[in-house]
Amino acid sequence: MPEEESDPRIRLVPEPGRADAWTLLVDGADQSHVDLGDPTRLEFDYVRRMGDVLDALAPPGETLRVVHVGGAGMTLARYVAATRPRSPQVVLEPYEALTAHVREHLPLPARSGIKVRPQDGRTGLAQMRADHADVVVVDAFDGARVPADLTTRESLAQAAVVLTDGGVLMLNVTDRLPFPYARRVVAGVAEQLAHVVVSAEPATMKGRRFGNLLVAASDRPLPEAALRRVAASSAFPYRVLAGTEVSDALGGGTPLTDADPSRSPEPPGGAAFFR
Repeated sequence: MPEEESDPRIRLVPEPGRADAWTLLVDGADQSHVDLGDPTRLEFDYVRRMGDVLDALAPPGETLRVVHVGGAGMTLARYVAATRPRSPQVVLEPYEALTAHVREHLPLPARSGIKVRPQDGRTGLAQMRADHADVVVVDAFDGARVPADLTTRESLAQAAVVLTDGGVLMLNVTDRLPFPYARRVVAGVAEQLAHVVVSAEPATMKGRRFGNLLVAASDRPLPEAALRRVAASSAFPYRVLAGTEVSDALGGGTPLTDADPSRSPEPPGGAAFFR
């Protein structure tokens, strides 16, 4: 690695003891962890939960068409390429300098099937045909906050149109009990897709810490039993909420709209990112 990064906002920090593993930071906030030697190793807990959802959606090795809103180090796209070879994937990442930096220093594997478009999520989704994707993943941050335009009713409607029948929308949002922001996101998602599952660390659900809530939704039932099993057996067990559990814990919100948007709340410590 060069001693000076090409863009002062971007830093790659090597993982001690692993020559091919790095944490990518933008503006001082952790954005991705990438292990070039083992792309199935998902170091951030919420990304591991995303991988668990993907694993449960189809038999091992079966291809999935995936759209990623937000790229950074493209950790999850690399995971799909490794676990489901030949899966066509599109990454929407407007920060072109970041993509160039990642391609140079954390190169994608040959024939990965990953295509990166220099577009923001709303623009990229609007240009996709209906019924294009089996999965749409919204995991985008401006610093340590989710951009306001990606969780509104209008944006979620765009994502739902892009999904196939039975397709799954996943959103990574951050909040803290009593979850005022997450409640509004869940309300907007539930307007578009009838079946909603939320996963989070127990400490986050109990209000002990600010953290990531992974929202997964579909117009068909999700594999709740499989997700609960893997959550219980995980190296870092987490909670899975479904059905009335979601409304009990995260109900009562009013959907965000383009006329009434909101970024996710500022994490304690500002740029510090909660994994």
